[in-house]
Amino acid sequence: MKQRRCPDCGVTMEPVPVRDGESMGLSIATGEREGLLGKLGFKNRAKLQGVCCPECQLVRLYAEEE
Repeated sequence: MKQRRCPDCGVTMEPVPVRDGESMGLSIATGEREGLLGKLGFKNRAKLQGVCCPECQLVRLYAEEE
């Protein structure tokens, strides 16, 4: 995971788990797939990675391609 800096405090943000209560993580659809899977309606997915500022507690989510 890429290190992120807080836009408010300038300190390195710490990774935090992102869960919906039922699964171990969240993901988002990022676009159409090519080929047969795309024709069947499957989409590319990106896992959401959470980071939190240890100073101001700002939380951000970033999409990382699976």
